[in-house]
Amino acid sequence: MVSGANIAVWFLLYRELHEQPTGGLGSTSGIQLMLLLCAAYVFGCAFRSFLPRADVQRICLFDTWLSSVVVGRSVATVAEISFAAQWAIILHQLGTMTGAETTLNAAWVILPLILIAECFSWYAVLTTHYLGNAIENSIWAVAFFVVGVGLCRLLPEFEGPVRVVLAIAISGIAGYLAFLMAIDIPMYLSRWRAHVADGRKLLRLLEGLRDVSTRWIVTHDLAEWKDEIAWMSLYFSAAVWASLALCVFYSLEDHLPRYRTEATVASWSSDALAGASKHPPVMARHSF
Repeated sequence: MVSGANIAVWFLLYRELHEQPTGGLGSTSGIQLMLLLCAAYVFGCAFRSFLPRADVQRICLFDTWLSSVVVGRSVATVAEISFAAQWAIILHQLGTMTGAETTLNAAWVILPLILIAECFSWYAVLTTHYLGNAIENSIWAVAFFVVGVGLCRLLPEFEGPVRVVLAIAISGIAGYLAFLMAIDIPMYLSRWRAHVADGRKLLRLLEGLRDVSTRWIVTHDLAEWKDEIAWMSLYFSAAVWASLALCVFYSLEDHLPRYRTEATVASWSSDALAGASKHPPVMARHSF
């Protein structure tokens, strides 16, 4: 139901925004890219919520090849990279608008971090090594800590509703980081220690690739799923809403300057005047 509503909201946004000229990527291409990235995340999460699975355990709810780990993990990889790209674009947009170097640097760091995280995710899935999952989620924590720093840098630059939106985003990121550090990462570390204690052998990469492509275990036992419920619930709801919200925020670029704080605007003006005074215009000489 939630995923269906999310898809409906995406189509509504597409109808309203896809022809709206905005963004620094040229004409309508900026918002179209954001909508495309959002679609990858919204539809990817919907697919995974309709056919849930737990990758390392190879468990799923429905006996179909679409529930195979190789399909689900591939969809998740595209969706997660797209989500990270949305954040990078937003930070670049705001950093360019305000001249905030911290925010611009954050924008360039996010996507490489998430690409590395995805490599660890695939390693964990193929080898059944839960330590890879713990490292993956630790990198996600680092990436969104960087996002939070970039957003905090923007707080003095804006006032009114924009500052409120930034504060809400920062609060949401703080909650996400707390969840990762208190629940998600410790869960994977606990599973890794249990596997080590049991002396379970890891799969080789090619062996694991065959395994994720051909083996899935159908189970409706709540005990098998109980540890997955918390992250799946947040992943398929709040994270998708964040992706949709990023599209809306990006589309408002032309309205953001009116909410710049007077102090920062004045600072920009004085810097511009100082730059102009250092480089006086060259007057053309005319002979009469």
